[in-house]
Amino acid sequence: MSCFQPAGHATTPSAEATTASLTVYFDGQCPVCSREVALYRRQAGAESCHWVDASECAPSALGEGLGREQALARMHVRRADGELVSGAQAFAALWQALPSMRRWGQLAGWRPLNAVLELAYRMFLRLRPLWRPDTSFERWLAAELRSDHAGETGAIEIYRGILAVSRDADVRRFAEQHLATEQRHLVTLESVKPAVLRSRLLVLWRPAGWLTGALPALAGPRAVYATIAAVERFVDGHYAQQISRIDQELGRADAGAAGGLKRQQLSALRETLARCRDDELQHRDEALAAGPATGWMAAAWARVVGSGSAAAVVFARRF
Repeated sequence: MSCFQPAGHATTPSAEATTASLTVYFDGQCPVCSREVALYRRQAGAESCHWVDASECAPSALGEGLGREQALARMHVRRADGELVSGAQAFAALWQALPSMRRWGQLAGWRPLNAVLELAYRMFLRLRPLWRPDTSFERWLAAELRSDHAGETGAIEIYRGILAVSRDADVRRFAEQHLATEQRHLVTLESVKPAVLRSRLLVLWRPAGWLTGALPALAGPRAVYATIAAVERFVDGHYAQQISRIDQELGRADAGAAGGLKRQQLSALRETLARCRDDELQHRDEALAAGPATGWMAAAWARVVGSGSAAAVVFARRF
């Protein structure tokens, strides 16, 4: 694989890797890791390195002494002489191979500082699961359903916040109708078997949701509709991603045992999530038809709402 060959096409390391100054093994499924590697690969001198995405490559591409589980757990670098190093030592070796970062690499290679950097890297590895959740279907499904339950709890509070503040008849009718739908979604999720584990952070999601509804209600109906449209755009993508993953599991020959669910149960869960998604899309379309606020302030608020929703999902999956 050349330095800029798409991930997943790595072959055995014998040809290209042995002629490279370094072979860099990284986790392409980790958003933080992949962004950082993309930065390195844009630097002068990156073409002399051999880049291997350990999440997608063939086992033979990892070379001697490195298994996939090891490669995904920590960043590894194989020097031209075959020596394999990881963690802070791997970063120091990589930086020294890139002319624009060579001085930083030499500094990072200094033993006392390298020990400090290793401690910092280990701290990052403890936080990394927030960005890279377990991809086994059973744990993935439990985390996703927990995030759905937290999301529906927050959605109920959004409409309660709107109703607590707004006196506009159309807005109140809009909020009351959607509140009933979100309450029905929550009851449905709580009836799913195996039981959905609830987020330990619901105590935060409730007031956060209430404020997400109450604050725009202070600004008027158009701000309310803009908020709901922004929330539902995010929710649409969230449900779509879950449904796509379930479809993949249903397409596997052994899907009958996926996540401890029989195929019939998994199909029923898929239909439940699809119905919830359809309802949320209807909410989005109604908000857009009602005439949401426009302009830079509305766009900025929509970004805040979308980013907040994404952050809430990350934490709800984990806690």
